[in-house]
Amino acid sequence: RLVMGLSDEMFSWKLEPGETFDTPETAFSYSANGFSTLSWNLHRLIRSHICRSAYRDTKRPVLINNWEATYFDFTGEKIIEIAKQAAELGVEMLVLDDGWFGKRDDDLAGLGDWTVNEKKLGMPLGKVAEKIRGLGMKFGIWIEPEMVCEDSDLYREHPDWAFTIPGRKPVRARYQLVLDYSRKEVVDGIFAQIAKVLDDTKADYVKMDMNRHLTDIWSKTAAEQNQGAILHRYVLGVYDFLERLHERYPDLLIEGCSGGGGRFDAGMLYYSPQIWCSDNTDAINRTRIQYGTSFFYPVSAMGAHVSAVPNHQTGRVTSFHTRGVTAMAGTFGYELNPALLSDEEKQQIREQIKTYKKYETLINEGTYWRLSDPFMDEIAAWMTVSEEQDHALVSAVRLRAEANQAVVYVRLRGLKPDAVYLEEQSGRQYSGAALMHAGIPLPPFTREYEAYQFAFTELKEAGTLYEKVQKW
Repeated sequence: RLVMGLSDEMFSWKLEPGETFDTPETAFSYSANGFSTLSWNLHRLIRSHICRSAYRDTKRPVLINNWEATYFDFTGEKIIEIAKQAAELGVEMLVLDDGWFGKRDDDLAGLGDWTVNEKKLGMPLGKVAEKIRGLGMKFGIWIEPEMVCEDSDLYREHPDWAFTIPGRKPVRARYQLVLDYSRKEVVDGIFAQIAKVLDDTKADYVKMDMNRHLTDIWSKTAAEQNQGAILHRYVLGVYDFLERLHERYPDLLIEGCSGGGGRFDAGMLYYSPQIWCSDNTDAINRTRIQYGTSFFYPVSAMGAHVSAVPNHQTGRVTSFHTRGVTAMAGTFGYELNPALLSDEEKQQIREQIKTYKKYETLINEGTYWRLSDPFMDEIAAWMTVSEEQDHALVSAVRLRAEANQAVVYVRLRGLKPDAVYLEEQSGRQYSGAALMHAGIPLPPFTREYEAYQFAFTELKEAGTLYEKVQKW
């Protein structure tokens, strides 16, 4: 099933003599060798020809986001303390999420008023950013520029800026209305507010969210433009907003986000080289979310974080190791409060960051293979292989545990059949053919949801195993 181009629903465009209309572009690819090759075609297209950020070909900072650590309940000092503890563990950027602006202590108010709530923070936001940079970290910030709460100064001043149909009560998803981005004055007004904050904080990163669907599509400009053109003009307005961010802040890393990936499309990746896959941070659910996303989008575009347990969405408890292995299948980060972690867990963060940094280029630029179907199989397994096929990183997560369970073998892909590979952790040597045809056995499990990582390096010179194989 494909959804692409312009939708017939609510679309009607009046084209005047001499005018032109540009339809949205669509990229097609073909493979006679299965979904893997088709995915690689799309991965290369997106990574090399659609993403254009300064971060497209550079390593991205390991971040910590305060949302699941504090939600709306924070002060400037509390954010600085989270940053301080995270910096000691090797985290490179703090992202301040929802709640820093307007009268924003819950979902009921504040969207549209992009002015810093210094009373809540206890200090200017610029000072918070300055102190975080003093720790050797970058500073990022959350925005949701397309939305407005009715309890906001913006809505009280410009109620006509929001989509509402005259004579009808609007749908108030998450207590939000959608701003009419088909109107330039709306885009101008929101951009001016947010640009002032970005200038004051010198932010390195923006997480641009959109937490509800579009409804009640009706614009006050009905007399000036066909209502059937509103949705298309709306998207052009969003692109205009993002283009302005690019022009004014060429070194800004933008992460797209929409209700957990609802806007994960190639058009948005032109402006944001990574997108938050889902607000569901449960590691087991994430194996399926990231599996599905990988069919079209490269690992370098998938935002993934290690969160606290019990998980805030599912209540599931998984080990810190399992959460880390799962999150390394994307742009790596954390979403928790370091102050609540044990010394052992803090040490695991140090080790996870060290591991991710070691394999970051391989993870983001290597050839991605799906080794299982987590919707059907008892494990979720995936791997990335270097272009030269001399390095590989394999990850696997057990999705269920059974008594007297048989040994599970993970068959690898994309290696050289005649090469000999060293598994770094165990020191064992395997032929590429053996790894791909027989597979590598997972250790016997001791508890549910265990995860494993195997790193393989090709032995360039003939070794003992190779000689024995050849002789045999």
